[in-house]
Amino acid sequence: MEQLTDLWNSASASLADHPFIATMIGVTLLAVVALAADLVAKRQLVRLLRKLALRTRGTWDDALIEQRVFSRFAQCVPAVVVMSGAKWIPNIADGVLRMIENAALAYLALMLTLALGATMSAANSIYEQYPIARNRPLKGYIQIAKIILYSIGAILVISALLDRSPLLLLGSFGALTAVLMLVFRDTILSLVASIQLIGNDMVRVGDWIEMPACSADGDVIDVALHTVKVQNWDKTITTIPTHKLIAESFRNWRGMSESGGRRIKRSLLLDQNSIRFLTNEETAKFERFALLKNYITAKRQELSTDNTGLDGDEAAAVNLRRLTNIGTFRAYIVSYLRTRADISDTMTFLVRQLPPGADGLPIEIYIFTNTTEWVSYEDIQADIFDHLLAIIPEFGLRVYQKPSGMDVRALESAKR
Repeated sequence: MEQLTDLWNSASASLADHPFIATMIGVTLLAVVALAADLVAKRQLVRLLRKLALRTRGTWDDALIEQRVFSRFAQCVPAVVVMSGAKWIPNIADGVLRMIENAALAYLALMLTLALGATMSAANSIYEQYPIARNRPLKGYIQIAKIILYSIGAILVISALLDRSPLLLLGSFGALTAVLMLVFRDTILSLVASIQLIGNDMVRVGDWIEMPACSADGDVIDVALHTVKVQNWDKTITTIPTHKLIAESFRNWRGMSESGGRRIKRSLLLDQNSIRFLTNEETAKFERFALLKNYITAKRQELSTDNTGLDGDEAAAVNLRRLTNIGTFRAYIVSYLRTRADISDTMTFLVRQLPPGADGLPIEIYIFTNTTEWVSYEDIQADIFDHLLAIIPEFGLRVYQKPSGMDVRALESAKR
């Protein structure tokens, strides 16, 4: 100990004669200590926390690790070491000391800002794991909070580097308000739009929306501050500015999904030249149809009652009420659809005629299926019209179809 004491005294005396060397040694020692503290915090403490997070059953700590929250906070350790140890450097000038402390303070403010931003991102990731996040997403609000946080952090970093009060910088920014409003115009519009979208529950993640103006037709996969991302059915991604969903119209199919039924609205175009009255033989034939038996029986009684009392010239066929093939076909469609278990009987159920036109007489089927699943819906719709198109000739009706090249060639062959 006496030898070590003598060695320290001699070294101190030598350093006292060389103040610059003493200062450099102090700076080097401080840098070594700060680097060692940084390595311990990053490689030991953060690694230990990561192992503990992997062993727990909860997912919130995994989100903190994924967003590098602990790593961001660990980077604050060397800044604290430099700020605390800079004043112990021997023979250091006050200006240099102030510069080192300001640089360390600026770095500390920057790392704290990034750490808090990462914490907000982790909080949003944890929140999105709950079902309520689909109805009330917070990503837009988190982004606004991060913008405010980063703005405050930038002011603190600049004020620390310039060694000025943050209030002075805020006062100088007042003159740039108009410029800032112009720069952040889209952000302000998006913020207002996000509040309206979420407050009015207009769009949720998972909704099927259709917006032709932006070529969007698919599921919403992300609702952020500035944009809403839609994955179209062809797997492409359409990015829509949030404020456009307020300024322009779009269709949200959520109501259809929640109702449990999906609409079928399609018409059969019938050749009007094939519409006629039924003969007695045809009426008897249709009475043997299981789906038409009750209809034919009821209609015969109704027509018999209405036609009673007609005699002489009034009893001519032109004055009698008679069944038509198209009316019977409509009754068949109704009976057929009523027997299907995959068609809803609580929603709109309509089989009607639309105004006739150059393309024939439309018979529109307006019904709802009991499922909203796309593939099943298409199968049900196709199965219904497969059957109806195949049974139309039984009623003496023809489907209208514009002449094709084959029809023209057949006509020319018949002429020859």
